[in-house]
Amino acid sequence: MSTAIRSIKSLAPLLDRVLVQRIKAETKTASGIFLPESSVKELNEGKVLAVGPGALDKKGQRLPMGVRIGDRVLIPQFGGSPVKVGEEEFHLFRDSEILAKINE
Repeated sequence: MSTAIRSIKSLAPLLDRVLVQRIKAETKTASGIFLPESSVKELNEGKVLAVGPGALDKKGQRLPMGVRIGDRVLIPQFGGSPVKVGEEEFHLFRDSEILAKINE
């Protein structure tokens, strides 16, 4: 079940949660041929849009987050909490669920 909100800017992740927008796969080949949507797979790559302040350890100290706003990351194929804004869908993941950061 997804949650519908009006503006993605009004969403602030809590604790160790990360707001990610999945990057859409190309629907056009290098030679210019358009692919039908049914043949295009969903990528496991996303862009970090917002990051929570970090989880608390047993002593009450904030643990640093592994990603920052603007990072490109690898995310699990399934999981996360979907958030729908208009026609676009975003996902909230825990920092520990992010598989890797893509360095350019």
